[in-house]
Amino acid sequence: MLIAPSVLASDFSKLGSEIERISACGADWIHLDGMDGRFVPNLTFGAPVIAAVRKCTDKPFDVHLMIEEPLRYVPDFLKAGADIISFHIESKSDPAETIAAIRRGGAKAAIAVKPGTPAEAVFPYLEDLYMVLVMTVEPGFGGQSFMEDMMDKVRALRARRPGLLVQVDGGIQEKTVRVAARAGVGVCVAGTSVFRAKDAGAAIAALKKAAEEAAPEGEETPC
Repeated sequence: MLIAPSVLASDFSKLGSEIERISACGADWIHLDGMDGRFVPNLTFGAPVIAAVRKCTDKPFDVHLMIEEPLRYVPDFLKAGADIISFHIESKSDPAETIAAIRRGGAKAAIAVKPGTPAEAVFPYLEDLYMVLVMTVEPGFGGQSFMEDMMDKVRALRARRPGLLVQVDGGIQEKTVRVAARAGVGVCVAGTSVFRAKDAGAAIAALKKAAEEAAPEGEETPC
């Protein structure tokens, strides 16, 4: 199980040092949420901020675009240093064109799905994707409760394409990471449970241990 702490839960007044701290504490990826205030009712940061903190770590930047027109801004996020770009199937951009643009730019392409969107919406694009991000909360704000019924979606995706890397985002802590691991999730985005823990390193280690204990015997999820 990979753990990708979400900087949405960090102290934005010292974003660079927060990313350095979490990288040193065992984070596998750094998860960065770009929101435009239209696709979701919140506004965070764009490519310039990501470019500014790229020098703070060599960990992969896992960029989740919660914006209406991701295709339009893919070049900006690629230039900023994104290693993985997730965009929403519910956005206004053509999924195939957006995937192609991400891959041409040298990043790994992923599609994100809101809780109300069925797994089947992503099926036509699975062979061209590095990962699918299943939202386990309504996108836009941190600190929400984990939606366990989204694990049916994870299982459906992995049944359709065995070995698919699936990420979940929202409400991740020790109890829910076990649920995710049992369903075959390979990457968990963790916000408040890591960034606001007294010991972030211990929190990440505990999540990984819980996931390892809960994963089905012999299960190998690509990373």
